[in-house]
Amino acid sequence: MSQPNLREIIKSEYKKCIEDPIYFMKKYVKIQHPIRGTVNFDLYPFQEKALTDLVENDLNIILKSRQMGISTLVAAYSLWLMIFHTDKNILCISITQETAKEIVTRVRFANENLPSWLKIPEAEDNRLSLKLTNGSAIKAVSSAGTAGRSAALSLLIIDEAAFIDGIEEIWLSAQYTLSTGGRAIVLSTPNGVGNFFHKTWVAAESGENKFNTIRLPWHLHPERDQAWRDKQTELSGVKGAAQECDCDFSTSGNQVVSVDILEFYKQTYIKDPIERRGNNQDYWIWDYPNYSKNYILVADCARGDGGDYSAFHVIDIENMEQVAEYKGQLTTKDYGNMLVSVATEYNNALLIVENNNVGWATLQQIIDRDYPNTFYSSTDLTIVDVERSYTNKLNSAEKKMVPGFTTTSKNRPLIISKLESFFREKSIIIKSIRLYEELNVFIWNGPKAEAMKGYNDDLVMSLSIGLWVRDTALRLRNDQMNVNKMLLSKINKVSSPVVINQNYNVLNQTNPHNGWEFSISDGKKEDLKWLL
Repeated sequence: MSQPNLREIIKSEYKKCIEDPIYFMKKYVKIQHPIRGTVNFDLYPFQEKALTDLVENDLNIILKSRQMGISTLVAAYSLWLMIFHTDKNILCISITQETAKEIVTRVRFANENLPSWLKIPEAEDNRLSLKLTNGSAIKAVSSAGTAGRSAALSLLIIDEAAFIDGIEEIWLSAQYTLSTGGRAIVLSTPNGVGNFFHKTWVAAESGENKFNTIRLPWHLHPERDQAWRDKQTELSGVKGAAQECDCDFSTSGNQVVSVDILEFYKQTYIKDPIERRGNNQDYWIWDYPNYSKNYILVADCARGDGGDYSAFHVIDIENMEQVAEYKGQLTTKDYGNMLVSVATEYNNALLIVENNNVGWATLQQIIDRDYPNTFYSSTDLTIVDVERSYTNKLNSAEKKMVPGFTTTSKNRPLIISKLESFFREKSIIIKSIRLYEELNVFIWNGPKAEAMKGYNDDLVMSLSIGLWVRDTALRLRNDQMNVNKMLLSKINKVSSPVVINQNYNVLNQTNPHNGWEFSISDGKKEDLKWLL
């Protein structure tokens, strides 16, 4: 082959690579396959379509199954930008530096294995960054709050975006660096609902932002079938496999109450209140007081300013049905007055107020108003003893009782467990969309259940306390009352009159020789010597 022909061939190939990144990757990019070693990057059809979207859209969000080769695709796309354009600045952000540098490593490997006439020499090369002599560079950083603050970016890559804490701040910082026309690729497997990745995806699907959506579930991969999917369930469990494979927000994540159950509640019970009260219409009512029923009002307290909200529920304790709800911002004094007013309206409902922090100020107002049915609990519990809870202040000092309910590190896991079991068994009826939305973002963060960052759990926690009290202290009190009634009914059924003699012995006229024995129903006798 003559030299001029070789030049023409290289020129033609170079032109094809510039114009068509798919051609460039399939013919010249090499990757490291975990089983086959170094191979050509022979894109699958779904990868070609995804790459076309990346080229045609400035903002892309990718919801993907695990091990679909998308990180490799993004690395190859980054290399294409760096080689065929000058001064491209690419930033990769992931959960950790080690994760972020994987894309840089793939870019480095692919560049080193290009033909000499395509490869751009390296100006700088270290573990976390690579800079070429044409001024283009790629850098990997961890997901610190300042990660998005960089020089003007040509491309921002955020990997595993659904798992990054504080990603909202990163994205906000990046807006200034992307303002000169930069692009962004946000990719992740799902991690439940309510986080930045989920909200951005939902907003993109509804046209509320400018992101282009790319969904890549497991079955798009031509080398995977149902047997492979079933194997993932065996290896990772139902929930783990759903998160890693199915691209389904509803089956992923760590919600305390499963999404399937919440969806049942949304379809079955959630509805608009029949009345909204208050200056901000934040007191919602679904059922007015029924004077033949008993209610509890359980409240969580906040300062009344900033991002904190006070919240309460009114619950019909027989039917376990939510009848009213409040979530808003009031001063502690005004909130205390409101609680007394609503509790009085609902048949002097048992008023349960969490007494942590500012709850004491609200409770003081309730005490000053002399509300007669306030919940009291023990001050000296070294273990969780549900029997030592009372519903009135009689002799509270002697009993070492204080007004309100105290959430501790000992009883909080039990309270959350009670919440989960009530919903799992569908034993409670909730009607509030506000509560439903809080439950959607109430997750397990390690061993602790709490709201996702940037969300509130005021309604969830107040409901949890109410369910706990209803199913422990109130149930035990009711059981004791039933026992007392049973004993009284038996005493009323004594077959012959009981008198007291001069020696203060209990005598039964039919059995004068045994002063501690009397007859009860069906000819049976009861021995009262246990009273001695």
